[in-house]
Amino acid sequence: MEGDRPMLEVKKRLPGDRVVALAGNPNVGKSTIFNALTGLRQHTGNWPGKTVSNAQGHFTWRGQGYCLVDVPGSYSLLAHSAEEEVARDFLCFGGHDAVIVVCDATCLERNLNLVLQILEVTARVVVAVNLMDEARGKGLRLDLKRLSARLGVPVVGMSARRGEGLEALAEALDQVCRRERKYVPPVVYPSYIEEALALLEPTLTRPLAPWGGSARWAALRLLEGERWAAEGFARYQGIDLSKAPEAAETLDKILAGWEARGIAREMAAEAIATAVVRRGEVLAWDVVQGGGEHTRRLDRRLDRLFTSRATGFPIMLLLLLGIFWLTIVGANYPSAVLSKGLFALEDWLAAGLGALGTPKFLVDALIHGGYKVMAWVVSVMLPPMAIFFPLFTLLEDFGYLPRMAFNLDRCFQGCRACGKQALTMAMGFGCNAAGVTGCRIIDSPRERLIAILTNTFVPCNGRFPTMISIISLFLLGGAAGAAGSLLGAVILVGIILLGVGMTLLVSRILSATVLRGVPSSFTLELPPYRRPQVGKVIVRSVADRTLKVLGRAVAAAAPAGVLIWLCANVTVGGGTLLAHITGLLDPLGRAMGMDGVILTAFVLGSPANEIVVPILIMAYLAQGSLVELEGAKLFALLAANGWTWRTAVCVLLFSLLHWPCATTCMTIRKETGSWRWTALAVGIPTLCGVVVCMLFNLFSGGVFAPLP
Repeated sequence: MEGDRPMLEVKKRLPGDRVVALAGNPNVGKSTIFNALTGLRQHTGNWPGKTVSNAQGHFTWRGQGYCLVDVPGSYSLLAHSAEEEVARDFLCFGGHDAVIVVCDATCLERNLNLVLQILEVTARVVVAVNLMDEARGKGLRLDLKRLSARLGVPVVGMSARRGEGLEALAEALDQVCRRERKYVPPVVYPSYIEEALALLEPTLTRPLAPWGGSARWAALRLLEGERWAAEGFARYQGIDLSKAPEAAETLDKILAGWEARGIAREMAAEAIATAVVRRGEVLAWDVVQGGGEHTRRLDRRLDRLFTSRATGFPIMLLLLLGIFWLTIVGANYPSAVLSKGLFALEDWLAAGLGALGTPKFLVDALIHGGYKVMAWVVSVMLPPMAIFFPLFTLLEDFGYLPRMAFNLDRCFQGCRACGKQALTMAMGFGCNAAGVTGCRIIDSPRERLIAILTNTFVPCNGRFPTMISIISLFLLGGAAGAAGSLLGAVILVGIILLGVGMTLLVSRILSATVLRGVPSSFTLELPPYRRPQVGKVIVRSVADRTLKVLGRAVAAAAPAGVLIWLCANVTVGGGTLLAHITGLLDPLGRAMGMDGVILTAFVLGSPANEIVVPILIMAYLAQGSLVELEGAKLFALLAANGWTWRTAVCVLLFSLLHWPCATTCMTIRKETGSWRWTALAVGIPTLCGVVVCMLFNLFSGGVFAPLP
């Protein structure tokens, strides 16, 4: 796949700026610190893998400019995924002036492993111990002065979400960059490794002088036999270690001596990793006091509730049901108000263009075509998104999404896929394009492709309006009010579960055919539960998610509206283009339990799924532009054109199982670097939708009785 190993670039550096890498484990608040320092709006969340590329921003302290590079979160410099490789390569070879390593005060021991590894590369480090407020809440006391003395670098306590410690961090960074610090080895290794380092390190000092990092770190990598280190020096620093004969000869002698003593290279590599971990444990025991079992008791109780086999899945379904019910109930009124206001502007805009002398054909195409479709998308899409995204973000902020991934991990492992796919699937509920981008957190390229190819089986926010409308008209059986909304939410959750089932089934088929392989193992961090910051969640979800997704949909909907208007108004051979298309697709539509008009609506609605129903109405009424109908009038129109409950079910199935929207297709092309994989991502769900609808249409007459 293209783009797995992007070159190291610092795009936003100004003359005289210092480049600072912002590193840390996933879920320690890196992005929060990045946003606080730079003022940018990078998305943050309470689950691992949020930062999937190098975000860059700028800030100034005491007249000095800093370019801050937020690298992907990682637990170690021994990378396992493409994103961890980006972090490793920038931290080791990126030519930065300093590194800020962010740690979680509530679990410092786990974070010190990365701190010690980075200290082996450079002494220009500031350790930012974040989430101090949460540590205090759990009864933990951290002696940061002692930790600073043990590490030999500044250590700053912070609560970034509250804005505490930012000035102290900037001041410490300024001191680190201004003063030359003596390199002190942070870890002492077994005697045979230290003896080898004493021999090898001097031979590397001169060849690596242009790099500016620690020759001791480079010597450790050579002793371990890590090829990526030599490749990194050649690729990013232009240093060819093969042209350092003294180092090569010394290394050969060391390895020969080890072999004579019965010491394998793999044994040395394990001893090096173990020494780092044990040093971190000793430091944590030395500087962390207080806390205890009672501070973790509530988290453990919640984990037993959310992740047990007995209650994990029922709670997950109830949470989804609650979110969708609130979305359905809450979106109706604001959607109607927004629709009325936007459509009221249509005639005003048309009259204004006409007064400017614009040809009528162009006015109709732009206003009654492009603007009308755009207004429809906004009025139908914005209210449910403004409800759905904050609710879903609250679960994310609380720390529930990793628990959902934990529950689904066994299912994905059984399909020879990666359990992290559960997280990317959850992202797809908001937008499949975002879910596809989120697949970068999956380490294995094979499993990443499986997640990308199956992400569209999760219905995005753009498909919900069509589904909700069809469910309300044909499947509620006369239920109204709160009971009807609840029943509609139950049916919608059932459809979503079918999508999850199809995701698992197709993932298993892909892993047994075109993407064969053994499922990889991974460590899924279950972060501590946190009280969501409701105000920030609402602002962030609207700004970072709702408006971005809406912007992409509007950008696709406007030109699509012009195209739809042309299809409905351009006449060829005694009929409109729309009529010709529906006639061509009608035989396939009938076989699938629908008709040609429905299939045409899905085809023309590819830029934005929200306009499928308006296109249906326009085609059935033979109008030249979209027509708004709802409730009883819409039901009467559909029923007059042969719709039954079976038709409605087939439409729901095909809405769930059909090609991804245009934005998602372009995202797949970008992520995979291949039109072949993009075509497969379009073909797989489409084939599934056609087959499932045909089978339901074939067998439903003898299995299901018509609804009263």
